[in-house]
Amino acid sequence: MKITKSLLQTGVLALSLLATSVMAAVSAEEAAKLGTTLTPLGAEMAGNADGTIPAWTGGLPKNAGTVDARGFLSNPFANEKPLFTITAQNVDQYKDKLTPGQVAMFKRYPDSYKMPVYTTHRSATVPDKVIEATKFNATNTKLVEGGNGLENFRTANPFPIPKDGLEAIWNHITRYRGGSVRRLVTQATPQPNGSFSLVYFQDEFTFRDQLKGYDPSKESNVLFYFKQRVTAPSRLAGNVLLVHETLNQVKEPRLAWLYNAGQRRVRRAPQVSYDGPGTAADGLRTSDNFDMYNGAPDRYDWKLEGKKEIYIPYNSYALDDPSLKYKDIIKAGHINQDLTRYELHRVWHVVATLKPGERHIYAKRDFYIDEDTWQAAAIDHYDGRGTLWRVAEAHSQYYYNHQVPWYTLESLHDLLSGRYLALGMKNEEKQSYDFSFTASESDFTPAALRQAGVR
Repeated sequence: MKITKSLLQTGVLALSLLATSVMAAVSAEEAAKLGTTLTPLGAEMAGNADGTIPAWTGGLPKNAGTVDARGFLSNPFANEKPLFTITAQNVDQYKDKLTPGQVAMFKRYPDSYKMPVYTTHRSATVPDKVIEATKFNATNTKLVEGGNGLENFRTANPFPIPKDGLEAIWNHITRYRGGSVRRLVTQATPQPNGSFSLVYFQDEFTFRDQLKGYDPSKESNVLFYFKQRVTAPSRLAGNVLLVHETLNQVKEPRLAWLYNAGQRRVRRAPQVSYDGPGTAADGLRTSDNFDMYNGAPDRYDWKLEGKKEIYIPYNSYALDDPSLKYKDIIKAGHINQDLTRYELHRVWHVVATLKPGERHIYAKRDFYIDEDTWQAAAIDHYDGRGTLWRVAEAHSQYYYNHQVPWYTLESLHDLLSGRYLALGMKNEEKQSYDFSFTASESDFTPAALRQAGVR
């Protein structure tokens, strides 16, 4: 049998692609760096050369501050003052440590946008069970189905030592968020003059292995369950979204249902994915803008550009102060930047480029992912013409009493329209995040939507 050069090349390519799709775990020698030169989640243990980023020493203790009757945390850094403030007048001095989106915000709002920069604190860690799962994942978890699913995965952080952009983005998608939580949060979509109304949500979120009666021997492609009920305004109250988030969304696409309180009907909701419209967002975000980024990664090519040091929102306890009113936070053009806190941190820079033949309103996305938590801290969104369109920032905090890193507020700015979306505020609500929330699989069925939607 004659083997042509082209046939041989095709075979080599096929074997290469096959290897890429199933081989992603690192060696035991590499994994041994976790907890030594690397943190348990894969960040660099050491600080940077000039001392502006300190070494990681285990994060804040559980008793780093007080917890009020509503569950809000005190600010362990309340006495600190900004080291300096970046403004439109001095932004050029700091461009090497800013994202293009951040620089664009100074140009769009030169008179009001600012970034107060504080001392860096590497405050985050996770429970021991998550650290153990991460160590297991390092040598066992593999990408399957062309990188669109995971095999041999436990709990969170499948690739603490990522080799490419797809592995890094899977770390964001699966990162630890407490395992199970109920939260009351609000969303604002202000007009350019700053006027706004709020949409109120009750979210319930739980990873599959946190369900009551969880059976690890039962095979399932579900990563987590999510239920979101709109509680106000009255025209939307009672509408409920249910999502079964799958690990492999190409093999089994995300399952989503909507209960419409006016029609009293439950319907499948395939539009709750990719660039489908975000819930009650006035066209200012897509479905996959929620949680900074979520969903199947199959429409993009993912390139890991490496690490860099940038100023990102961090330790945003002041922004979560329960004494604040929402009108103190929401301002024209952007949130009240006097309430923000930026710190210098190392981030993974990942570029997502839309694959040929695929469709999405964002042709390119630049991700900046915090090395200590695997949370996306900033994302720049580009349209099909290559124009920087939307700028996302995640103002994060560490819930030290439960050892959970998560977001205080997500903002998504439309540079062209001058409008933005702010999601996650809870300052005026009766309770902060409830990490004691428990649920069973029956709570996340389409049949349960009607009961959840009772006004």
